[in-house]
Amino acid sequence: MDGLRPTEIHWIANHYIGVSGGYLGDFTYPSHREFYAAYCDLKVDPEEYPGTTRQRFLAVLSSVDPQSQAAIVRGVARRFPAGSEVQRTPEARAKLLAMAKRCSQIAAVEPTSPKLASELVHQALADAASLLEAQGPVSALDRVHTALHGYLKAMCRSAGLDMATLPTDPGVTQIFKLMRENHPALRDMGVQDDAMRKIVFSIGNILDALNPLRNRASLAHANDQLVERDEALLVVNLTRSIIQYLDGRTQEK
Repeated sequence: MDGLRPTEIHWIANHYIGVSGGYLGDFTYPSHREFYAAYCDLKVDPEEYPGTTRQRFLAVLSSVDPQSQAAIVRGVARRFPAGSEVQRTPEARAKLLAMAKRCSQIAAVEPTSPKLASELVHQALADAASLLEAQGPVSALDRVHTALHGYLKAMCRSAGLDMATLPTDPGVTQIFKLMRENHPALRDMGVQDDAMRKIVFSIGNILDALNPLRNRASLAHANDQLVERDEALLVVNLTRSIIQYLDGRTQEK
């Protein structure tokens, strides 16, 4: 999986941020250490790498995955805004953010725009895409959960399924079970019907596991501990994939 090219990494450090006497911008060793948590929402300790702040920054940015690279690049844009030094022009900042966007797109399932969806669903998906790009998958987790919840309700309504049989304010697991058992789009899954039914049944287990993640480990509430980045990205990718699959099945039928 591709991320930043070496020439881009050196451009960020040497051209956009700027280097003087081995120091990167106005970073001190303590402020560089704090940068990753404060501006990038990452757990990174640059002191694990030898050298100056510039050498440590280059080592960190070269070693992390594309999604983390995107978070660092966006953190650089916030920490060193356009106009704060002569080389940090609006054009240079736009180039910086374009690199971050490319890395984010590499690291995640493409956002979906389901045909069968309410305005709430489309807005939640748009919010999730913006948060994923600007702040990372942890911030997007709650919004993709909301989008999935709303989408499942829309699927049931479009098929005339009676949600009155469900408890008041049903969750995603209960709605999906009703849909899985009764929606006409899921009655015939083709030549590998048995295998696909097992996969679709397993989606219910995935949705059941999403609820505690959203309620106890996301920014939906004032939780003391949040899910890690990789796990949050997995949730975002799975949720988008589930919506894409269900929307495709619905349109086929």
